Amino acid sequence: MFKSGFVTIVGRPNVGKSTLLNQIMGEKLSIVSNKPQTTRNNIQTILTGEDYQLVFVDTPGIHKPKHKLGEYMVSSAKDSIKDVDLILFLINPDEKIGKGDQFILEVLKNSKAPVFLVVNKIDEFTQDRVAKTLQMYSEEMDFKEIIPISALKNKNVDKLVKLMIEYMPEGPKYYPDDMITDVQERFVVSEIIREKALRNLRDEVPHGIAVDIIQMKEKENGTYHIEVDMICEKESHKGIIIGKNGQSLKKIGETARYEIERFLRAKVNLKIWVKVRKEWRDNQILLKELGYKNLNR
Repeated sequence: MFKSGFVTIVGRPNVGKSTLLNQIMGEKLSIVSNKPQTTRNNIQTILTGEDYQLVFVDTPGIHKPKHKLGEYMVSSAKDSIKDVDLILFLINPDEKIGKGDQFILEVLKNSKAPVFLVVNKIDEFTQDRVAKTLQMYSEEMDFKEIIPISALKNKNVDKLVKLMIEYMPEGPKYYPDDMITDVQERFVVSEIIREKALRNLRDEVPHGIAVDIIQMKEKENGTYHIEVDMICEKESHKGIIIGKNGQSLKKIGETARYEIERFLRAKVNLKIWVKVRKEWRDNQILLKELGYKNLNR
């Protein structure tokens, strides 16, 4: 019997959703950063075994939006809960249930799909704190499974995958065996560049940044030529991104190029241009051009 289905991962920003997905897949497909609200688009990732196929949807964290982009991210996360076979609600150990997690709980209580409570980062907290968290949440909702894990340290991740397969219905193979993601290479490349900006810039700048790939060509010798516009909201941000004598932009470019070469398995010539588009996160036309297409839902 072949089992297959769709799994969505929900949770507050920065609880480790993308890290968990990357650990399960063994590939860096979803942008990971220590800053919240990193993931902006749902990414479908496919894990195929001999008798199963799990299709994961990695969602933006559910949070109170402050602009059109934030509204898109929250709408996208809520939509991912519909029409799936299993939901993973990812949390971190805490002394009380915060407003954000309480809001997600209320949404999940209306879900028809089974819900797993996945408590991440257990390596960073005491056993008492983890136990208290499990108790609090189990009193709030009847979860099908409760699994403590450390996505970063790969603790109990295999157990989680086995449980997910058990809950999958009998079904078809939706994607070919060798397909691990349905997003285009251009999107993954743009996310890698955005991650490096997130890691290297000040807190007030990164979430005002978008990456638009202007050109991505594979040459006859197998190398790639990539030109990118890095869009920011203020002239002062442009100066910070470029840095003194261009050092900041150079560091972003070098670290991004290294990882893009690993992803494409080819040499890359990367050029990044920094451009200012004031208040682009509230510009629906520009947001749609950048790939945030479902803004009117």
